Amino acid sequence: MKLDSAPLGISGITQSEVELELKDSNNFNLTPAIASSVDPVVADSPQKQQSVLVVFGTTFVTIFLAEIGDKTQLSTLLMSAESHSPWVVFIGSAAALITTSLLGVLLGSWIATRLSPKTVEKSAGVMLLVISLMLFWDVLVGH
Repeated sequence: MKLDSAPLGISGITQSEVELELKDSNNFNLTPAIASSVDPVVADSPQKQQSVLVVFGTTFVTIFLAEIGDKTQLSTLLMSAESHSPWVVFIGSAAALITTSLLGVLLGSWIATRLSPKTVEKSAGVMLLVISLMLFWDVLVGH
């Protein structure tokens, strides 16, 4: 049996036929291989296209949970309380978040054309680790 042939379950060749074929090849009395149609095995693409609702929902939940209780939300809360103009603060903070999200999306799509997803993933992990270490150092030193 050749190394580049299909696995037994896919090719339809039984184990005894393989053993016969191997015996024949050891004796140099080669018999023709059993011809059977083999359907190509097509693996799912690793980057399967997701529906718009799934991408939107995942993005919304991720960003929503990440933003709850962070410095931006607390700053917005304080500005709203101090200014007595909650709608103006809401519009200003929403515009700022939309702008930063737009920059993130544009930068992300530019990076995706230049680097492999694995490299982007590793780089993001390293950056988050560095930020975490810096925050830990800041807490440890007590500034």
